[in-house]
Amino acid sequence: MQQPQEPRPRARSAFTAAFLSLLFPGLGHAYARAWYRAVAFAAAPFLLLALLAGAVLSYRLEVLGVALQPPVLVGILVGNVVAYLYRVVAAVDAYRVVRYLNRVADGGAGRLGPARATLAPISLAGLLAILVVMGGAHAAVAYYDLQALTAVQNIFNPAGPDTGSAASPAPASGTASPGTASPEPSALPAASAAPVAAASLVPWNGTGQLNILLIGTDKRPDEGTWNTDTLIVVSIDPSSRQVAMFSLPRDTVDVPLPPIPARSVFGATFGSKINSLFEQARARPDLFPGGPYEALKDTLGYLYGIPINYYVQVDFTGFKTVVDALGGVTINVQVPVVDDYYPGDNGTLRVYIPTGVQRMSGSQALIYARSRHGSNDFDRASRQQRVLLSLRQQADFATLIQRLPALVQSTSNAVTTDFPIGKLPQLIDLASQIDITNVRSFVFAPPYYGVEGYPGGIYTLTPNVARIRAAVANAFNFDPSVEAQRQAVAQEGAQVWVLNGTGATGTAAAVAGYLDFRGIAASAPNQRPAASGVPANTVIRVYNGAQEKLPLTLALLQQVFGVKVLPVIDRTVPVDVIVTTGLKTPVLESPALP
Repeated sequence: MQQPQEPRPRARSAFTAAFLSLLFPGLGHAYARAWYRAVAFAAAPFLLLALLAGAVLSYRLEVLGVALQPPVLVGILVGNVVAYLYRVVAAVDAYRVVRYLNRVADGGAGRLGPARATLAPISLAGLLAILVVMGGAHAAVAYYDLQALTAVQNIFNPAGPDTGSAASPAPASGTASPGTASPEPSALPAASAAPVAAASLVPWNGTGQLNILLIGTDKRPDEGTWNTDTLIVVSIDPSSRQVAMFSLPRDTVDVPLPPIPARSVFGATFGSKINSLFEQARARPDLFPGGPYEALKDTLGYLYGIPINYYVQVDFTGFKTVVDALGGVTINVQVPVVDDYYPGDNGTLRVYIPTGVQRMSGSQALIYARSRHGSNDFDRASRQQRVLLSLRQQADFATLIQRLPALVQSTSNAVTTDFPIGKLPQLIDLASQIDITNVRSFVFAPPYYGVEGYPGGIYTLTPNVARIRAAVANAFNFDPSVEAQRQAVAQEGAQVWVLNGTGATGTAAAVAGYLDFRGIAASAPNQRPAASGVPANTVIRVYNGAQEKLPLTLALLQQVFGVKVLPVIDRTVPVDVIVTTGLKTPVLESPALP
């Protein structure tokens, strides 16, 4: 009686083996139960992925900085080609192993070995399809890798094509010197002294304080102008992990010049508006050694009393693409923005942005940051800082990785910097540690930080250099809420007199100086005597309904002196508030300026 034959083992699919090897080398061999080959093909990619996973979990954002190094990007490109070839070999080998094992299991083996394999067009077509799919995936990786390499080379390129001299550009609109037209760069006399080297770049050591100049440019090639309307210095203190942001209004004039050849032509200060300095430096490299970016860094660093290590420039058009690449930005609009004359592509536009949390596209965020006709340049500077902080808060690791391809393409032509790419991992690590909730924000606005004027009908702002330098020097040594209150009070523009009610010499002047330090434009006039008698407490009178427009100023006065404000109607009084000192007036002195 014949024994029943054992059932033949079920043939495995060569196509399935190849497909599994597409997912991960070695899986197809494990499917075929060719265990030694499975381990051999899977070992290298498994160890590589484990190493990458460990690096990402340990360093997270720093890995992104390392991955963007040009040698690493080139290495990724080469590794991508090698990985594709490796996967092709793994898929083809898994395909052949399964076909071989199927023939052996089918009894095709004899003294001369397994029978010759028959051609399987459908299975072969499936193998080719798998190889094409793998090739497409690796081609996409190569494409984005090349895009990233191009972007890095464009962004980290301090000697770009726009840093050279300009051929006699016309003076920019709104950049005139007080009372006169701004001279064309070509009309300026030659420097009287031989050009000297620009102030040497102070490199960041990776651990000390880092100062970066953020430049927002308004390029108008048709008009031959290039204005730097946004100038924000970001100062990062690694020891305290705090950030300070210093905004200099674009209409600031008479900014002190560092000791460079330009002094022999302009004098000790740059008389035109600060947003035209870049254009002047482009046209006259003999006056500004090192180029326009170095001129801006040196000049603002000289004004602030700090070395500015690097710059980052973003043009307004590119800003929109970067925000869109991040998927938009969420901003808490604290004050509504109304602008009936916002410059659009086809004339002016009416803009209204209500208060509250707003999700903005790149175009909307740019309007929010640039609008100034409905407010002023100082409010605009505060809004620009708010946009930057919102972008930083929302640019977490997951968002950056998810939107990296679009972000790389958008920044390629929108951003330039002289920051050394080799220190990018250190910068990303530092940025991930700073306390965004405790940013010290400074807008050097009048009246505390400067004096407004209209020479020749042109608005200008002359800086109070000593106060600006004091604010920068003490940026990390005080409560940021004090600065925020000072700037808000200064915006109300109250006119305040301090009268000496006690007769003690210098009392009124000391109080006026303290109030001026807190943001109130106070003075102690000698020509107006105090009321008869010596008051026990400080007396604060607000005249002719000014209390309606000065809520923050009056709240601060009541807080400082501990008394109520008395409303008075007297049309002969030319100021908003009069403070009369009394016997119980506290001793107040403003801090000494460095």
